[in-house]
Amino acid sequence: MKICRLLALARSLTRGRAAAGAIVPACLLFIAPPGAHAQRLPTNVVPVQYTLTLTPDLATATFSGVERINVNIEQPINSITLNAAELKFQSVIILPNGPRQTGAVSLDPDREQATFTFPHTLAAGTATLEIHFTGILNSELRGFYLSKADGHRYAVTQFEPTDARRAFPCFDEPAFKAVFAVTLIVPKTDTAISNGQIVSDTPGPSPSQHTLEFSATPKMSSYLVAFLVGQFQCTAGTSDNVSIRVCATPEKVAYTPYALSVAKFALHYYDHYFGIPYPLKKLDLIAIPDFEAGAMENFGAITYRETDLLLDAKTASVGAKQNVALVVAHEMAHQWFGDLVTMEWWNNIWLNEGFATWMETKTVAAMHPEWKMPQVVAGDEQSTLNFDAQPTTRSIRAPLANTPAEINQLFDDITYYKASDVLLTVENYLGPEMFQKGVHAYLTAHAYSNATAQDFWNAQTETSHKPVDQVMESLVLEPGEPILTFGAPSGGRVSVTQKRFFLNPDSTAPVDEKWTLPVCFKTGSVSEDCELLGPETTSLKAPQASLFYANAGGKGYYRSAYAPAQYQALVDQVETGLQPIERISLAGDEWARVRAGQATVGDYLNLAAALKADQNAEVISSALSPTGTINDELAATPEERDALAAWIRRTFEPEYLKLGSPSPNDSPDKRQLRANLFRVLGYFGKDPTVLAEANRITQQYLANPSSVEPTLGQTALAVAAEHGNAQLFDQLQNVYETSNNPEFQEGALRMLAEFENPALVRRALSFAVSGKVRNQDAAIQLAIALEMPESRQEAWDYIKDNWDKVQTQLTTSMGSILVEGTGGFCSAAARDDVESFFATHKVPAADVALKHAIEHIDGCIEFRRLQEPKLKDWLGAQGASQAAF
Repeated sequence: MKICRLLALARSLTRGRAAAGAIVPACLLFIAPPGAHAQRLPTNVVPVQYTLTLTPDLATATFSGVERINVNIEQPINSITLNAAELKFQSVIILPNGPRQTGAVSLDPDREQATFTFPHTLAAGTATLEIHFTGILNSELRGFYLSKADGHRYAVTQFEPTDARRAFPCFDEPAFKAVFAVTLIVPKTDTAISNGQIVSDTPGPSPSQHTLEFSATPKMSSYLVAFLVGQFQCTAGTSDNVSIRVCATPEKVAYTPYALSVAKFALHYYDHYFGIPYPLKKLDLIAIPDFEAGAMENFGAITYRETDLLLDAKTASVGAKQNVALVVAHEMAHQWFGDLVTMEWWNNIWLNEGFATWMETKTVAAMHPEWKMPQVVAGDEQSTLNFDAQPTTRSIRAPLANTPAEINQLFDDITYYKASDVLLTVENYLGPEMFQKGVHAYLTAHAYSNATAQDFWNAQTETSHKPVDQVMESLVLEPGEPILTFGAPSGGRVSVTQKRFFLNPDSTAPVDEKWTLPVCFKTGSVSEDCELLGPETTSLKAPQASLFYANAGGKGYYRSAYAPAQYQALVDQVETGLQPIERISLAGDEWARVRAGQATVGDYLNLAAALKADQNAEVISSALSPTGTINDELAATPEERDALAAWIRRTFEPEYLKLGSPSPNDSPDKRQLRANLFRVLGYFGKDPTVLAEANRITQQYLANPSSVEPTLGQTALAVAAEHGNAQLFDQLQNVYETSNNPEFQEGALRMLAEFENPALVRRALSFAVSGKVRNQDAAIQLAIALEMPESRQEAWDYIKDNWDKVQTQLTTSMGSILVEGTGGFCSAAARDDVESFFATHKVPAADVALKHAIEHIDGCIEFRRLQEPKLKDWLGAQGASQAAF
């Protein structure tokens, strides 16, 4: 399931602050609440096959179901407990090796369980449960729910992690794998999609219905079941003899071909990489109008937000193409990691999500080498390291996760991005071919079954004969990350110390944590020597190299610090001695040290200036993204912000002008580089030429999107929106309400939250909770407004004053995103106000988000205290130098 990218993508429209701040998580962090009670099922009954017939009534938003579950009873019992939520039971009978019995149903709503008690003991052996039940097509974007588009209704599903139980009674835990045979009785004007292929389509049972029977699935977990009903239309193709379809509502099917091309490439790539052919005969990718997550990896029937699957390749920005390609590749990787082999329990969900995140960039890099995906990975890693440098971070393998609330909070940056970065570290240590062999061994050993973290690292250890188990156990079980501090190399060795790193200098670890991990030294332009650092290691073999750099390739999961002479040499040779990925890593390390009070903000800005002429978009993006945080959190007066803006213009405007006007011959990276420089010059440089150009491009782009280079067009639109007037606001609102292009539609909506004019801020906030914005998006709009410094207080006051309206728009995950958004404040008074409000206005499943918000505010207060005077001094020195010049 892809959920972490949602808010990060929304923030990419708002000045790039996700990377800039680097302390606001893109998704929630899990901390088990005290006193949480386990809700695990007994293991004395094991499902073998479900035969499920469902009849949804879209007009009344209800459904009925008839289900037969073949089970193995492990020991004599009188009752069977499984999961069920928001279902009503008409009858339960069991057909064991004995007389037919009718079960009495007792419900435990808090545990989301149903227990069937029978008058006579059920003998050990096989039996069949037959259950008749009804349910509702809810509006909560989970379970079996209702979606609407263009006057039509759709019945769709989202089951991960614990919501299959809302659609049918089941053993809703990942280790209870079984076969699922689904039949859907639907209106004859609609079609249906499920995990298997349609094997029969017959009229009836009523004249207005037809019955679609689907082939049985492989053995899989209940959260991977999917069924969708409505007027879907599809674009079809094949890859490696597998039928692939990309489906959408009729008015948006024209935007499916791009995703189809990605899916065809990815399936062939995965067949080859994993050495195991895709297990099904068909693969459907379906865009759903109302969808809370980014996408969901249902076996053979992957579901998506429309913006994560649909686009017009002729008018799409580079970023939009990359996003669709990455999300498609991510979910398809799950067909092996997650569907074929599934984690035994949710505390190892990283085995699913970390692998899919790691594989998505590998696949897209192979398909589009011109996108320079390894640099994108390096940039993302900096944000992940900063996320992991918070006191309340957790280990990759969660210590506890039993209740649905606990499990839902595991889908965070640690599960997705830290796990992916750790896999990258291990792959670099072993070499790609050896690592691939270990992956194949792991998948082969556990196909159609479940696995643990130890299963994976043991497979890699046995294949490579290297201590992968020690490395991965250290990185997977320890929370946080180390900072490695290197002395000056001498006599072929270099001293090294390791310590847990925190962004907040006042934070300390409860114990003296130490890691075992490979440290790779740069030995040439693209060569490296890797040494294993252990808990007791005090020095490592140092290479004979002209430049000492201790994270060759930027693939190590750690922060680095150097002796003064070695660091200065790195800055002096940053463009000639380091590869682009290494420049990103060096800049990330230095910015993290600034946040931790170990370096000054001026040190960082000097490094950014040294990178100004870099021709790689991701290097410039990584170098410039902290300017947003500096502007918003450190520049305390208009004079300081003006001085910072003047430095940005002097330093980066010449580099922007060198790129010239957009050309059809520009590479994707050059287009992105131009947009990155345009954005920083417009937002923080307040460059009058760029601002005027933003307004001109915006009107041209809105009138005819194909007449403007898309990446620059959307960037110009975002810059123009910040200072935009009511006319531009009306234009964007009209695009959102009338366009069928998902990229344009969502982009216009997000930009409504960027206007600075107080009257337009209020319009945007009112529109977000008016019911005209889907509830999958409303909280994101409010969170963007909370993140913008100019609208933050206005947004917070509006939320408090209109809480009843706001609350009705919040789904489970979106409520947490709203609470998390309050972490943008930077004063003790605002912190106390946030705490006080949510103490009396509880948001379900948002207690952890509130803890993070408060932590972020406290971190900003400390950061400002440490670095604002140093920024003032540095800006003064820059001004004096410029005056002298």
